[in-house]
Amino acid sequence: MSHSKLAGIFNKDEKKVDWHDKALWFVRHKRDLSVHEVKGWEELRNLGHGIKAHTLSHLDVYLEQFEANALKNGVQVHWAANGDEHNQIVHGILKENHAKKVVKSKSMLTEECHLNPFLEANDIEVIDTDLGERIVQLAKEQPSHIVLPAIHKNKLEVDELFQEHLGTKPCNGDPQYLTGEARKHLREKFIHADAAITGVNFAIAENGGFVVCTNEGNADMGAHLAAVHIACMGVEKIIPKQEHLGVFLRLLARSATGQPITTYSSHFRKPRKDTKMHIVIVDNGRSEQLSRPDFRASLHCIRCGACMNTCPIYRRSGGHSYDATIPGPIGSILSPGKDLTKYSTLPFASTLCGSCSDVCPVKIDIHTQLYKWRQIIGKETPQPFIKKKSMAAMGKIFSKPSLYGKVGAVAHWALRTLPKSLINSWPNIWGKTRDLPVGHKQSFDQWYKERENNKKDDQK
Repeated sequence: MSHSKLAGIFNKDEKKVDWHDKALWFVRHKRDLSVHEVKGWEELRNLGHGIKAHTLSHLDVYLEQFEANALKNGVQVHWAANGDEHNQIVHGILKENHAKKVVKSKSMLTEECHLNPFLEANDIEVIDTDLGERIVQLAKEQPSHIVLPAIHKNKLEVDELFQEHLGTKPCNGDPQYLTGEARKHLREKFIHADAAITGVNFAIAENGGFVVCTNEGNADMGAHLAAVHIACMGVEKIIPKQEHLGVFLRLLARSATGQPITTYSSHFRKPRKDTKMHIVIVDNGRSEQLSRPDFRASLHCIRCGACMNTCPIYRRSGGHSYDATIPGPIGSILSPGKDLTKYSTLPFASTLCGSCSDVCPVKIDIHTQLYKWRQIIGKETPQPFIKKKSMAAMGKIFSKPSLYGKVGAVAHWALRTLPKSLINSWPNIWGKTRDLPVGHKQSFDQWYKERENNKKDDQK
């Protein structure tokens, strides 16, 4: 289903749309306040961009260095070409260690690979321990945001969900009570888990260590209580040196939620005594994206979600309207690279206002890449008949100044004289929620020519 149709479903509840919009803009505002307190913020962004660009240009070298150092640390390293291989590797590790109960911290990579349903089909219990992820898991939904997975649900919906699945009492959406009940529920899962799965925010080539960033400490609880720790990372998570980590930790939290730093930035390097640690390094289309000069910079992404929080389309269409693991502007660049036909509408779900590029902590030219995808999609995928004809007509109008002037004059006349009920009729979808401006008697071109003629007359 296209983005516009899925967005239409989300937009049926206008109150929820307004709330969703305001909630995400609040996070964007927090980001602005936070970054303005940092001297040299733009230099930090430049550093982050430069480090990422350098690393991607030497990706094979740094991945091999990371593997060698991780092996020295006693970590077992696995390589997966795609999601299926990733899932098979994880399942093999769990099977080898007789693990039937797994706790998992938030990992967009495992969502991308559809790990949960795969393990559940193999009789393994998987519990997402990030509160937002647990909420959407209980609701049998996908995350709608990469940092705020349950942002599409309000507290009353969570109250009802917990009553149904956790046996809680009705509390009118009391956040403190709901959080306390979630904590009790998850503590039991942590204590009885056979293995823990985490994502990886940053992997450091020079020492073979990796860092996981959370605000709830759930990754630590899982990794420190279970006998087996499996960390899953995309190849783009690598950075060359430990000293580079400070750049990205300062960029990540401020861009994501307006915090100076995430509450927990957990460093893992080697397994504890009598435990095992595995790292699964996954490609899953990243090398192909790297091979595209116009789009390789999308792999700079550190998954902060800032582009989603600022995007006017995402805020009013909801993450599920993108029908992809990574929604929003950055997802609209990544998804067409995997399936151009399925995701052909996503690059058009943008105003191309450039706000996403402005807030990106590693300076990805997101709106430019969206425009480039549009050009490719227009050439390589079938377009709707109405769209093709209307764009052809517009092309003719814009290419002929005299025709453009005549059409513009008619449009100005219509906006001045026709009743609003006619202008905002059913073909004008925008007219459902907003009015077009009143038409001026003169176009800019007419006004300018008249002014120039008056100047000449005054000079005579």
